[in-house]
Amino acid sequence: MTRVIGLISGTSVDGIDAALVEISGTDIDLKVELIAGETYPYPSDLREKILAICGGAAISMAEFAELDDAIGLSFAQAALAIQSNHTPAQLIGSHGQTVYHRPPSRSGGALERGSGEKSNYLKDSPLGYSLQLGRGELIAQVTGITTVNNFRVADIAAGGEGAPLVSRIDAFLLSHPNENRCVQNIGGIGNVTYLPARQGNWLSQLRGWDTGPGNALLDLAVQHLTGGSKTYDKDGAWAASGTPCIPLVRQWLQHEFFRQAPPKSTGRELFGADFLRTCLADAENYLLSSADLLATLTELTAASIADSYRSFLPQMPDKVLLCGGGSRNLYLKNRLQTHLSGDAEQSSVSSISVLTTDEVGLNADCKEAIAFAVLAYWRNLGIPGNLKQVTGAQKDVLLGEIKSVTAP
Repeated sequence: MTRVIGLISGTSVDGIDAALVEISGTDIDLKVELIAGETYPYPSDLREKILAICGGAAISMAEFAELDDAIGLSFAQAALAIQSNHTPAQLIGSHGQTVYHRPPSRSGGALERGSGEKSNYLKDSPLGYSLQLGRGELIAQVTGITTVNNFRVADIAAGGEGAPLVSRIDAFLLSHPNENRCVQNIGGIGNVTYLPARQGNWLSQLRGWDTGPGNALLDLAVQHLTGGSKTYDKDGAWAASGTPCIPLVRQWLQHEFFRQAPPKSTGRELFGADFLRTCLADAENYLLSSADLLATLTELTAASIADSYRSFLPQMPDKVLLCGGGSRNLYLKNRLQTHLSGDAEQSSVSSISVLTTDEVGLNADCKEAIAFAVLAYWRNLGIPGNLKQVTGAQKDVLLGEIKSVTAP
């Protein structure tokens, strides 16, 4: 057994999710035991700086360095805190804080290989780019624990999206011998892993992609509507008191991202403050109440998830397993269930169950942090962490850079 800490702060920038786990096995025999899990909020001024950068604010290189250090220190403090009263960890996997994500343009097709050894450019299209702050070297030095970070860069260098990176973990922790499942993470951005029943060459049939907005637009809207006094709609209760405007949802679903075939990824750069401003302008003609607006944005998230299943899955799943902060939004969960049940009724099959990963034995709040603990564990063992058919990379590669503790 190897004791590992997983750390991540998602696109909602709510805080640092930390998971202390014990891991054994490698793939189909992979076992993870959660020892402790906690979310450590950022200091309010640091969170505001991160959100400003994610929103496109300009800063100097000196300010950028200070921000990188501050995030790294917050991650290190979370790693130390999660170990309190427990046997110390042997390894840390830190995803860091994403502040910018640019998917590769796939208009030019796959990587064009040259005749020489240096053949690492996309024809007529750049490689993607993704930046996560929170220096792994700093985390290793403060905690005294070897740290793996920068998980996305190797996949991107191989022509991939750099996301989603949790699909291989989903495969070995949440697949089922007889059920086709979707694991739907709803953080600031949503992503799905489709897990076919564990039969035959099942792993090659696994698929995954970013589905679009998760909580990002909802949280931004709540902050806008309350003048910053609230940051999210607890349990979706505010949205549940409103009525969604279906013509607006249909209009927003015409966005090109929703029609783009996987592999695909996205972030706050697309579904962030600018998109919300467009939504608010579109909503003016409908004279919506605040509750109606939140209900309509919630409907967009639910409908975009269900529509992506119908458009890109080989078949609809038997079960959908939710994780991430959005799995606690009861109204969103109910709306997703309604959209998927409607599909089931039309096809004369049994209703698709919408559960949380808690209900199949994997903590829904800690799942993403657990995933990066596993990715660090695999990197340490020399096991690839991505799935090329999910990210669009040319090959499965080792993910993460190992930052060892340097002697004083």
